[in-house]
Formats: sequence, C-alpha cells, structure tokens
Amino acid sequence: MFFSMMIFGLVLSTALLVVYSLTYFNIESGMEEKLTPFECGFDPLSKMRTPFSTRFFLLVVLFLIFDVEVALLFPVLSAFYSSSSVNILMVVSAFIAILLFGMFHEWNEGALDWISQ
Repeated sequence: MFFSMMIFGLVLSTALLVVYSLTYFNIESGMEEKLTPFECGFDPLSKMRTPFSTRFFLLVVLFLIFDVEVALLFPVLSAFYSSSSVNILMVVSAFIAILLFGMFHEWNEGALDWISQ
C-alpha cells in the first residue's frame, strides 16, 4: 500500500513537471506585465504610507479569525462522528455558541457593516 502511494506521488509530480515545462511561456513574448507583482490594486513601488480603508482591514481580520475557528471545528466534528459522546456534543455546542456570540457582538458594534451610516 505504501509503495503504491509512493509510486503514485512520483508519477503525479513527474507529470506536473512535464506539463509545466510544456506550457511554460517565453518572457519576451509580451508577458512582462503578467509577471509583475500585484498587491490588491496597489502599485508595489508606490509610497508605503498611502491611506487605505480601516473598515476593510477590520473586516479582513474578522474573516481570518472566524475562518481559523471554523477550521478548528473540523477535527472536533470528525471525533463526534467516530464516537457519539454527550461531552463532545456539549463542547461543540459551547464552541459554536461562543462563535455566534462574537459574531453578534461584532454585528451590533457595526464592524460587519460595509457602508457606514
């Protein structure tokens, strides 16, 4: 089993390298603009102190926080399906309640409103 998975990994990585080498485009064919870095609409060589929307920054931070917390739910849910325990159900319910409380708090504070009134 392990040997066949190792062979499959080697074949897949070799196939990806072959596809990449066959589809690689020439830099001198007018693709210089596509190779430049793109950072959310900002020119990477512009001034670093240009103002940006703090509401957008706050929304991104909230998204990352809730995204990581949801990612933490997946192992717990898999443990719940492997053994039906009331303790696991209580822990998951408390975790989701804390998430919902935080989301409703941010909603009441107006942090989730994209357009300010």
